[in-house]
Amino acid sequence: MKNYFLKLIDYDHHSDQTLVKLTIEAGEPEKAVKLMAHMLAAQQVWFNRCNYMPAPGGALWPDWKADTFEQMINENHAAWVNYLNGLDDSAFENIVYYKNLQGVSYENKLEDIMAHLINHGTHHRAQIGQELKLAGIEKLPITDYIFYIREK
Repeated sequence: MKNYFLKLIDYDHHSDQTLVKLTIEAGEPEKAVKLMAHMLAAQQVWFNRCNYMPAPGGALWPDWKADTFEQMINENHAAWVNYLNGLDDSAFENIVYYKNLQGVSYENKLEDIMAHLINHGTHHRAQIGQELKLAGIEKLPITDYIFYIREK
């Protein structure tokens, strides 16, 4: 299970890097930048929850600039890879207890949180793609998982 999620985290990293470069090239469309900032902030929130650390602070929809995203993408990826590498496969059955940003308590299996994390990124990258199309990018890169695996 660990290797599976490491592979997905690498896919997520690759796809984020691909879209951030295109977002900058497209003139940093406001909505695309907001979506990318939210996605990166959410990765940090979930990382802290899984590590029983306080929320990183700040907004879940931060007003970040696109020129800071590449470094954040790399830092988030490195943090998740280090975290996952420290686990054994049985850890993915562990329950993570956390509070959402409104203070409501929840508990979920780590494997479900990881699945959510990856799906959340895929969802928002699709929205970013739509915004890039509206900004005039005619041909979007293919960020589907199966294409990533084929090229790997």
